[in-house]
Amino acid sequence: MGGDLPLEQRTDRDLLAQHCAGDGAAFGELFRRHRDRMWAVALRTTGNRELAADCLQEAFLAAFRRADSYRGDAAVTTWLHRIVVNACLDRLRRERPVVPLPDREIADRHDAPGQVETRLDVLEALARLPEGQRIALVLVDMHGLPVAEAAAVLEVAEGTVKSRCARGRAALATLLGPSVTGVAEPSGAP
Repeated sequence: MGGDLPLEQRTDRDLLAQHCAGDGAAFGELFRRHRDRMWAVALRTTGNRELAADCLQEAFLAAFRRADSYRGDAAVTTWLHRIVVNACLDRLRRERPVVPLPDREIADRHDAPGQVETRLDVLEALARLPEGQRIALVLVDMHGLPVAEAAAVLEVAEGTVKSRCARGRAALATLLGPSVTGVAEPSGAP
């Protein structure tokens, strides 16, 4: 194990093992490393900043408490993704939001107005997809997880992830229409 290395140089597996062995700082390093990516997954899964924050906190507490349940079959990040997605799904099932639209984020000064509008349209359309399709698209298309890793996170077959992504993309194309995808509508003139 990397016990002689500084925390920043230890592998995720080493950090998790050291946490289980009582190293008080090891889990903090795991949290520091992965909080931003897990936050993005929670936010895109729930579509609500406050709910995402609650889910992320619940997920990291669960990971902290149940670190000894990590079997090592998959990467630590896959294990964390699964815990975050489960926390989000559990919370969404318990308390269906009154307005299922995502919170609007303040535009970055580097964003072009058209890009911001497109981003908001995509987030709104994504929130309208069925849960399975939305989560598959968030993991594969937005966070770049390989299909195999997304399948492990979702505990489904790779083919299921592929079909959910394909159906989700088709639904998004329909919801977004030509104005957002950049395709000009036919003008009717010959």
